[in-house]
Amino acid sequence: MMARGYFGMGVEGISKEQNLGNLVRSAHAFGASFFFVVRPEIDVNAVRVSDTSGAFDHMPFHVWDSVEDMNLPKGCQLVGVEFMEDSVELPSFRHPTRAAYVLGPEMGDLSPEMLAKTSHTIKIPMKFCINVGVAGALTMYDRLISIGKFADRPVKAGGPEEMLPPTQHHGHRRKVRTK
Repeated sequence: MMARGYFGMGVEGISKEQNLGNLVRSAHAFGASFFFVVRPEIDVNAVRVSDTSGAFDHMPFHVWDSVEDMNLPKGCQLVGVEFMEDSVELPSFRHPTRAAYVLGPEMGDLSPEMLAKTSHTIKIPMKFCINVGVAGALTMYDRLISIGKFADRPVKAGGPEEMLPPTQHHGHRRKVRTK
């Protein structure tokens, strides 16, 4: 599952504590390097108290009052997840090695200021918008299967017949593709 680079996940204008909690826990589970919120409309500390996964203790969590206050790592590309006509469909998108994904609020869109800061905008190919937590999880899963190191899918139904052998790389176990 090892992949090069890093990613962060964030949301602009979130208004429901449950959705933020879901998104932060999912980001932690998928191995996000950091999480951020911009102009939250909820008490972020209340979500910290209810976090059962320990996500807030295991990755940096940034709260910015405005888009202008955002301070992403140098070289990090901001990717907006927005259901717009000209957004790239997620299955056709090549994820940047260093990325921060930002989703819009539950009942709205990313602000024009946020869209102006994005390097890319992507959308999940669906008939209509879905829950912000689900959209974030789908985006992170797509990144994982696109950039992670997994065996090729078999031609017939089921799992791969050959597992990837583990290798050593700078002291870390890593799997490599076999042909």
